[in-house]
Parts: sequence; C-alpha cells; structure tokens
Amino acid sequence: MTSQPFSRRPLRIVVGATTYPPDVNGAANFGHRLATGLSGRGHDVHVVCHSTDRESRTDVEDGVTVHRVASYGSPFHPSIRGLLPWQAAQADRLIAEIQPDVVHVQSHFFICRGLINSARRRDIGLVATNHFMPENIFGYFKVPQVLQHAAGRLLWHNLVKHYRKAQLVTAPTPRAVQLLQENGFAELALPVSCGIDVERYRRRARSYRKQHPDPGTRTVLFVGRLDEEKHIDDLLRAMALLRTKTPTRLEIVGNGSRRAAFEQLAVELGIADRVHFHGFLSDSELLDAYARADLFCMPSIAELQSLATMEAMSAGTPVVLANAMALPHLVQPGQNGWLYPPRDVHALASAIDDVISDRVTIDRMGAASERLVSRHDIDEILGRFEAIYRHAIDPAGAVELDEIRTELAS
Repeated sequence: MTSQPFSRRPLRIVVGATTYPPDVNGAANFGHRLATGLSGRGHDVHVVCHSTDRESRTDVEDGVTVHRVASYGSPFHPSIRGLLPWQAAQADRLIAEIQPDVVHVQSHFFICRGLINSARRRDIGLVATNHFMPENIFGYFKVPQVLQHAAGRLLWHNLVKHYRKAQLVTAPTPRAVQLLQENGFAELALPVSCGIDVERYRRRARSYRKQHPDPGTRTVLFVGRLDEEKHIDDLLRAMALLRTKTPTRLEIVGNGSRRAAFEQLAVELGIADRVHFHGFLSDSELLDAYARADLFCMPSIAELQSLATMEAMSAGTPVVLANAMALPHLVQPGQNGWLYPPRDVHALASAIDDVISDRVTIDRMGAASERLVSRHDIDEILGRFEAIYRHAIDPAGAVELDEIRTELAS
C-alpha cells in the first residue's frame, strides 16, 4: 500500500492548554475550537490540560482525546489552576505515550511548560500561540500599580525564554505579534487569527431578526469575564449618559470577580432596570443573546483579538470598541461601528447613541461586520495551522515558510 504524501496524511497533534472547557474564556474557547476543528479534518488530536480538580483522567470529548492532569486551585480566581513544579513531569510521560507529530501549546505556564520541554528533548515539532498579557492577571493577583511595570517585564521575560524553544510562534493579530516583539521576542512570529465559525452565529441571528425586524427596545450586548481589565464600569456609566429616545437595555453575559460591584454600580447609576446580568449561558442561549443584540460593545483595554467581538460580528452586529490593543483590527470606523478613546465614557456614550438610534444604521453596519469577519472563518484558519504544523515537523521539505507568510498576508 502506498503511504499518503506528507502534505496530506493525518497528523497526531497534541494541543497543550492551561485552560479548556468547562472553563469559559477566550483561550479555552480557542483551544476547543482548534482541537475539535482539527479532529473534524481527520487528525488524531489530543488535548493535555489542567483538570478541574486534583484527579487525572482521560476521556474522549467531541471527538478529541482529552488528558486532564491533576491540578490545584488558587485563591485568586476559580479558573486559575496550576501544578506543583515536579508534577510537570507528567507532560513528558504523556508525550512518550501519545508520540505526537507536533505539539501546539497555548501558554508557557504549568503543564504547557512541561510539554514545551518534552517536545524539545524528543525533537518533536513545536508550535506556540500567545494569548497572554500581564494586564490580564494583575487584577487577579492584586499587583500594586507601582509594581506592575517591573512585574510585567519579568512576566514577558519568562514567556520569551520558553517560546524561543518553538519552531514557530503565532499570535492572533498583527498587534499581538508586535506586542511580543516589543517585549523581547526576536524570533519569527506569525499573525494567525483564532478563527470563528461564522455560519453558526449568522444562521441563528438571521432567523431571529426575520421574526423580529425592529424590536421596540434596542439591545446593547457585552460578553466576557466580569473582571477589572474589561472596564464594564465604563459601559454602565455610558448607558446612564445615553441621549437616544429609543428604549435601550444592556445585556451582560459572563461572570467574574467584579460582578457584584458592577451590579451595585448599576443600582447607583439608576439604570438597574435597564441592565440584565445573565451570568454564564449555555451555547444555545449565547447564540440567542447575539441574535437579539443591536450593538456589541467591548470596553476592554487588554484584548489580543476578542473572540466575543468576532462572534457578534458573525451575527451581523455593529460594534463599538475601545481603541486599544488589537481591537482596532476589527473595526472600520463608520462602516461596521466605531472606536472610542479607552476610558472616555462620554465618547463611548456618543458612539452607542450614533448606532443605536437608527435602524438603518444598525442594519448597514451589521452587514459590514458580517463581511469583515468572513476572513476569520475557522476553516481557513485550520488550514493555516495545518501548514504551520507541517513546516514545524519538516522545515526543509514539507511547507515553505514563504508560502505560509504569503497566505497570511493575502
């Protein structure tokens, strides 16, 4: 029997993740989308991640073999779990057992660090994707403002030290790649989107809006963690400043350490009757929330891409985003929404008013969102990662790096 050409044969892939469903966050969602998508394309995919308790287990979930390594919780946040230093040796045992063609880590912490070192010792192709920013953890660990610059430099140094071991490094956007370079990563890094199943969100939204072409109350939506760096307090204050005469409500999906404080702020601002805190929603309920939304807002200043924004755009929804980090990559001002100066509550309120007051504007900008997000469709992204894996496995003969860069630039 003739074996398949290297460029087409299925691969055995290990995806390393410190956070994976049932965790709810962008990195966990991307890890799940990547693993299940690659499995659907015929690859043998194994996820190595932290367990949600102190027990290790292996199960097949959504066509993917998931190895959950016993881990310990932290007092800082329910989703932050780790290993004792000597437990990282479990990564090497799993790599020896799985014998993958390539390892793709989503972090440089804990179990992923063990996978990085094991892949290098065994000369296995290694790809690393960065979802990390120090700002995303300062709120959890309560690092004083005066120490954050020094702590950030130390954290970046640690990431660069480990990611230099990979054959190829990716980040979700060109701005995220630039951030790596600004913080000392001098090797090649490629911008590869986290990808989105555009049709999944589009289909539900079109069905809902066909039945509800112009609801009497307009809906502004936020989806994400209710933590400090998301600045949901800015969104609440902006809602209290709206001038539109059209009834408008705010739906907030997600949970986090600041939820109680945000709920109290809504009461103090006198808008509690127009703000609904959903907490976590099921997949189907979340699709409905995107379908109901007339506008999506992301006031965060620490987004390397923002999957929630891409999900809203896939549902054909205008967006108003803070002009910070990678969020500008998702907006063409005046076409699918607006950017506003971060923390400027009055500018945020004005941008929301500009969109939400007029159904024609909502529909026009929503259609533009849908067009712009199509280049992030998950099928295209999975193909790009396949090419990257084959290059990492066989840099000399499989896939030329110039081909990958040309594809990403197109």
